[in-house]
Amino acid sequence: MRSPSMRPLLAAAFAASVVVLAPSLASAADPAAPSWSWLGIFGKYDPAQLQRGFQVYHDVCSNCHSLSLLYYRNLGGDDGIGLSDDDVKKIAAEKQVPDEPNDAGDVKPRAARPSDHFVAPFPNANAARSANGGALPPDLSLIVKAREGGPNYVYAILTGFVDAPKDAKVPDGKYYNKAFAGNMISMPPPITKDSLVSYADGTKNSVEQESQDIVAFLNWAAEPELNVRHNMGVKVLIFAGILTILAYLVKRKIWADVH
Repeated sequence: MRSPSMRPLLAAAFAASVVVLAPSLASAADPAAPSWSWLGIFGKYDPAQLQRGFQVYHDVCSNCHSLSLLYYRNLGGDDGIGLSDDDVKKIAAEKQVPDEPNDAGDVKPRAARPSDHFVAPFPNANAARSANGGALPPDLSLIVKAREGGPNYVYAILTGFVDAPKDAKVPDGKYYNKAFAGNMISMPPPITKDSLVSYADGTKNSVEQESQDIVAFLNWAAEPELNVRHNMGVKVLIFAGILTILAYLVKRKIWADVH
């Protein structure tokens, strides 16, 4: 009796291995890029890194860049970065937002709540341009998804500020960045050796470490459901694998007399 062909099962196993290895191969193509923990089918965010990344955003990036698609409550919960409800309330309360009009129609400020959007650093785009030499700092909610190269590109920009070559003329208000198209960027170096934050968890900081942490946080901001989705995907693949094996065994049993 000839056993049924194993080619379909082998093909499925090969396809699964390609899915798992593809992110690793992509990272290998850019040796300067960090090894991101969330890549691959079993990838997931590191809560400690996300909290460090939020600290970098809070202390450095939030002075110019908004996160308009996030609510403060997003920092907690199953899709959050591991902060408690009390921590989220304290972070939100640092900012002021317009309250509802009172009986006289006056609008007074109040402390932000977890249900509020992240408060932008400027009241409008014109104010942002005026404070940044005419350049409008982009919103960072989806920046990792909006740039070709994703996290590797954002990391390269943050660590790409170097002294300009002698033959390069840097205009006033511009900075030389080896990773930016044209090399002239309006954003000054946000993370430098002289402006490193002191991590609350005691992690040794550096330009590379802080850049890696803020990129992880921004990737979470753009894709906060990744951990839940990956966990569900693994369960689905396990279920599909078991179902495939059962179907194969049932087929052998039913067609045993024929073969």
